[in-house]
Amino acid sequence: MVHKRQLISDILGIEIPIIVAPMFLVSNEEMIIAACESGATAAIPALNYRTIDELRAGIRRIKNSTSKPFGINLIVNKSNVLYKEQLSVCCEEKIGYFITSLGSPKETIEQAHQAGIKVFCDVTDVNYALKVQALGADALIAVNKDAGGHAGSKSAEELISELITHCNLPVISAGGVATADGVRNIMKLGASGLSIGSLFIATDEAGVTDEYKQAIVDYGAKDIVMTTKLSGTPCTVIRTPYVEKIGTTQNWLERVLNKNKRLKKWVKALTFLRGMKQLRNAAFGATYKTLWCAGPSIEHVKSIRPIAEIVADLKTGFSND
Repeated sequence: MVHKRQLISDILGIEIPIIVAPMFLVSNEEMIIAACESGATAAIPALNYRTIDELRAGIRRIKNSTSKPFGINLIVNKSNVLYKEQLSVCCEEKIGYFITSLGSPKETIEQAHQAGIKVFCDVTDVNYALKVQALGADALIAVNKDAGGHAGSKSAEELISELITHCNLPVISAGGVATADGVRNIMKLGASGLSIGSLFIATDEAGVTDEYKQAIVDYGAKDIVMTTKLSGTPCTVIRTPYVEKIGTTQNWLERVLNKNKRLKKWVKALTFLRGMKQLRNAAFGATYKTLWCAGPSIEHVKSIRPIAEIVADLKTGFSND
């Protein structure tokens, strides 16, 4: 039986069903515009803007440069103190879609739909997918074990198959793809599109350091490790000499404090803040403390290129679908 699916390109009115994934610190307005003008779409984390006014101004700048739909990634749990204001501004400014992460998307879905905005929800398993489907989500972003940043636990094949079997929403695969062949293989599994991140770190438009971009080229899948030192939850980074030196697991004191019911919330918040500061320093400045987020798909990145060129290559993956 051929799986009948609605491609995200049809949902959003774009040329190809690819989202340049929202990447903390890495995604910027130039990347969003380039992706949209190349026939794909892209999303940027709301947290890449430090204030609500900056977020509103950023959305307007993107809209002035492209008429194509783009998205905002929202962290929808209590750790994001700006969440409600970010949601409100995005609805007022009529963005193309939300990508929700780390929490219940209930309020986001309700407000977004009132504003005529689609909501795609990050999921790593069927149980959570069924919950967001019941809340009215428009599509599922299936985060698999090869995703960069906070990865899932299942292979793309397993997760897509489970979601297609048990849910009736479009499934957007996230993780492990950086080539036209990879695109072709994922679409054959019945996906409605792809969310691709790590590949786009090594681009002309990315605002990170040349060292970070070159690391995406120089390192491979075997160099990606999972660390709990950044945010308290497992996150994928490149195993640089600095990462080897500090290790990838929390020390005994951090582990003990994380188990203390009264202190756990604060310890996690401090871990997160410290980790984000380290990531920011490594992404935008020269430092021996190199903490660079990426996924195993960097195996396929051979050079730093313009986004338009990469999208054109990926586009060929749809020719035989």
